[in-house]
Amino acid sequence: MNSMPSGYSRRSFLRVGLTGFIGLAGIDLFDPFPGSAQSRRNVKNCILLYMNGGPSHIDTFDPKPGSRSGGGVKDIKTTVNALRICEHLPLIAEQAQHLAVIRSMTSKEGNHNRARYLVHTGYAPQGTMKHPSLGALVASHSEDVDFDLPHFITIGFPSYGGGALGGKYDPFFIRDPTRPIENLYPPRPLNRQRINRRMSLLEWTENSFMKKFGKSGSEHKEMYKQAVRMMNSSLNVSFNLDHEPRAIREAYGINPFGQGCLMARRLIESGVKCVEVSLNGWDTHTDNFTTTESLMRQLDPAFSRLIQDLGQRELLHETLIIWMGEFGRTPRINRNEGRDHYPQAWSAVLAGGGIRGGQVIGATDKDGANVVSRPISLPDLFATITTILGMDPTDEYFTPNGRPVALVDKGSPIQELLKG
Repeated sequence: MNSMPSGYSRRSFLRVGLTGFIGLAGIDLFDPFPGSAQSRRNVKNCILLYMNGGPSHIDTFDPKPGSRSGGGVKDIKTTVNALRICEHLPLIAEQAQHLAVIRSMTSKEGNHNRARYLVHTGYAPQGTMKHPSLGALVASHSEDVDFDLPHFITIGFPSYGGGALGGKYDPFFIRDPTRPIENLYPPRPLNRQRINRRMSLLEWTENSFMKKFGKSGSEHKEMYKQAVRMMNSSLNVSFNLDHEPRAIREAYGINPFGQGCLMARRLIESGVKCVEVSLNGWDTHTDNFTTTESLMRQLDPAFSRLIQDLGQRELLHETLIIWMGEFGRTPRINRNEGRDHYPQAWSAVLAGGGIRGGQVIGATDKDGANVVSRPISLPDLFATITTILGMDPTDEYFTPNGRPVALVDKGSPIQELLKG
């Protein structure tokens, strides 16, 4: 549950500076998206609220009150007549006009690692091929290549990275947003003059190495350059939640997920393109109802306040918010009062920029066991998201050995979601 996802490789970072700075090391010697300048100009922001472990669709956005599978969970009205959601999400219900709830997600991956890979990349695992994650695709389409902060940041759980696009699109990982970022600033005894002397010595050493061994050290050099730029940036204030009024912090929830959503808002304001915030603990094989209710008490204020704050700051129209896990949970309640893995039918939610809100897409049967209308695959969802974010899902990038790979695995955009 808490292990690193398979296929995820953490790159070591500055031992003299910012540790844990994942994957800003690589330099591609080719443009992986030739001719894509127009789509890059259209890139928007993206926040993925990732429910790690697989949330029950029946206990969240597709409740089945009165049925055997419903487990006693009640539904409530929202601001959209056609949409009723779980009783434990009253604040989100007030923001339903911004939501598009997809109740007909379906996939074939019921293993956590394989399903995590699928929902982050839009591709099922394929041997040694490592596909870029959504966040990496968004980062790779940013024109602001000299931005001080990473364009892809994950909070709460390590995500997948650049894959075949290279390590420079891997995310910067923040384990706990309520704690200071380790080694973001130099040790206090070091003044600016001493730091500059050390960096000059490092530059001389690396240049000497590269003269002898060629460009094999260029990735390492670029990693230091970008890390030092981040350490010296005034944008680091985005990570400091103490700058937010106490009332705002409490509105999001004083817990890692709530504060992670608040940090995501601050990072988007600063210019970061994609932030993933994870809420862990949804693998409810036992005690499903108590655990899920507790998790929704964290989800409800954070998700709803994020929508409100982005709207008030005129950022909601250019920021796509995605809520999903790796699959749903079984309609059947097991002997431990839990629900097991269930990829056949589950829910995802979109909000914000680029979508038509206030609607429900697809449906499951009375028990939540089968999709009965408008089945949506992960490639379909990815084709929709990439289209919203200004990318052409049929575009191709090239792996280091020259193999062309499409951004999305043959999916079709969900036309009901797209504006205009």
